[in-house]
Amino acid sequence: MKAESDAQTIVARTEIGSARRNTNCNLLHSYAAATRPLARRRESDRASVATSHFPATHPLHYTSFELCRWSTETKMNVGWIDPGLLRDFQAEGTDAYRLCTIEDGWVERFGSDVLLSFKRVLARERLLEELQTWADWVDVHVRRVFARFIPRENERREPPALVVGDPGESLQTVATERYLRFGLDFGTGYSPGLFLDQRENRRYVRHIAPRRLLNCFAYTCSFSVCAACNGASTVNIDLSKKSLTRGRENFALNNLSTIDHRFITDDVQSVLPRLARRGEKFDAIILDPPTFSRSPGGKTFQVQHDFESLLISALAVAERDAHVLVATNCSALGERALEVMARYCLKETRRAATFHRALPLPDFPPRTGASSIWLALR
Repeated sequence: MKAESDAQTIVARTEIGSARRNTNCNLLHSYAAATRPLARRRESDRASVATSHFPATHPLHYTSFELCRWSTETKMNVGWIDPGLLRDFQAEGTDAYRLCTIEDGWVERFGSDVLLSFKRVLARERLLEELQTWADWVDVHVRRVFARFIPRENERREPPALVVGDPGESLQTVATERYLRFGLDFGTGYSPGLFLDQRENRRYVRHIAPRRLLNCFAYTCSFSVCAACNGASTVNIDLSKKSLTRGRENFALNNLSTIDHRFITDDVQSVLPRLARRGEKFDAIILDPPTFSRSPGGKTFQVQHDFESLLISALAVAERDAHVLVATNCSALGERALEVMARYCLKETRRAATFHRALPLPDFPPRTGASSIWLALR
């Protein structure tokens, strides 16, 4: 499978290189021309590809765009999703999904906006070029393109930079997933507000329809919105008050009252024992912690060292038949490692469970995105 993927990547790169070698490039010095929507162009422009020359770490810096003519016979890179999958997403009421994944980056769609993530400048340029061709090929309108550099250290993370689009427009927008609406903000942090690799786990929450959901590290409360739309009450915990405020806004976007929902700005590791002492129980618990975090009091959380104790604390507030999601983006913790850890925690707490994995995401290649398993307690 890997050999086939490598071969496909080589073919795609060869086609891109051939297209570049056989072009006469023209510089666009007009910002208005550079920020036209990536689709809906004149028929004579259908083969054009825009390449930005903005600095990798300089936000909102606009420079000229270079238009290169592609051969009309050039085939789309197989890494980009096809029109059939787009129709499937549209039919289920979803306009937020992964468009393409390569070794050093990926492209995601959020409504009419696109977020391009890259580890190397060459990957950024390649993805921006291919995005133009793909948008023309499937006839998709892209209003704006944001780009963000993926640093090795989380401390160097910066908000995405707008590279195509009107800088006067609001950086806030809305994306839809299975007809639920989620607010996004490309200007407040590294992530806009919705993790696409958790789409199937959010679907599973709607499927099990819990009565009480505990959302640890809740961020913008997308799991809670999915539970609340089926009548659940929720408790949402996060260190960031701003994130929980955005979570309340997500409830409002879906016409959901927050009367039966609590939003707690605190450290999860401090709140769980308090909930246990009060005898509170939940039939669904979400554990999707960051790889590293530090509370205002200086207490740190490192997923490789602290996930085990976190799960044991969560099991103390789990109903007998509860469902517990265990998920992480830490590359050192795959599904197998999560299962081994979960089995140990179950033994320590004298609990029993079966394990369930969500369906694979059709827009994410294998072994990309978050690792996750569900514990169905019994």
